[in-house]
Amino acid sequence: MSTGIYFDGQSSVRREVMVTLAMDALEIASAEGKVLARWPYANLEALSSPDGLLRVAPQGDALARLEVRDAELAAAIDERAGGIDRTGAADRRSRRKVVLWSLAAVVSMVLVAVFGIPEIVKRLTPFVPYSIEQRLGASVDGQVRAMLDEGKPGRPLQCGTAPASAGARALASLVAPLEAAAGLDMPLRVAVLDRPEVNAFALPGGYVYVFRGLIERAQTPDEVAGVIGHEIGHVAHRDGTRAILQAAGLSFLFGTLLGDFGGGTAVVFATRMVLQSSYSREAETAADLYGADLMRRIGGEPRAVGSLLLRIAGKPGGIANFLLDHPEASQRAAALEKMPRPAQKATLLDAGDWTALKKICAEKRT
Repeated sequence: MSTGIYFDGQSSVRREVMVTLAMDALEIASAEGKVLARWPYANLEALSSPDGLLRVAPQGDALARLEVRDAELAAAIDERAGGIDRTGAADRRSRRKVVLWSLAAVVSMVLVAVFGIPEIVKRLTPFVPYSIEQRLGASVDGQVRAMLDEGKPGRPLQCGTAPASAGARALASLVAPLEAAAGLDMPLRVAVLDRPEVNAFALPGGYVYVFRGLIERAQTPDEVAGVIGHEIGHVAHRDGTRAILQAAGLSFLFGTLLGDFGGGTAVVFATRMVLQSSYSREAETAADLYGADLMRRIGGEPRAVGSLLLRIAGKPGGIANFLLDHPEASQRAAALEKMPRPAQKATLLDAGDWTALKKICAEKRT
């Protein structure tokens, strides 16, 4: 009979006990001879321990344990309980399994993020009510304006806000036939922003923005109308909503479906996705073709956007966000060249309105 240190798993009390090796089990008794535990050899397992110490416990009980420093007793327990591994190999195998399962979990999450979430969002976006999308757009719109506003004294971000603005009337005349031909389930809100970049983008909910720099570089009303038609394509295909939901994740998606736009951080994050991310080649091509078809239906030049793209891309420093990460300008222009022209060409803006639109950001503000 030898001694050991016993922990019953019910308390942190450390007991010095008598250890007896019975025929089929290891018996643990108090100094008074009271049997405290009886562990069959077949159910024993070794726990991690330093050299010179055997620490064993019954399988399935992670708290109760026995510690033995007597080398002869430890060897005898080893002999009777063949399943005990004092080398630590089993423990190392257990740790390796934990690491492998953790890696598998990480890989699974990455795969879900890369492939699963986009597919889920793709399938659920069409079911987002338009009223919810408009509320999302209104929330993002406020953040977009705050990020783009340079705060110049007397120079509001949006152009054409002066009373009786000739530029605003010209813009409305250009947009009206496009909106009628599109027949969207939500109204369009098209505005010109006083920014020098050659850029245009659409937000969820029908918000479309064209920068002053793009209008200044355009040579015809059809080029500006074609760009607006392209952005209307993104609105019609709900590309902005889909991109935001994919980037912000499922929690934001479910919050959107519930109409929860109170999370300022989520709205800011979504705004940055709109301003910094680009759509896929397929989405851009679809928007190009949609806009070109709108132009054909209203009597405009479907190929005008291609001319603008080639002119911007062909000059140093001319490439702006309207082109970044989009399909190559030459490829887009070539695809638009295949679009049929209208049977009868319409004049989208007369000379006076075109001049007013070009000067929309130079109008006197009051």
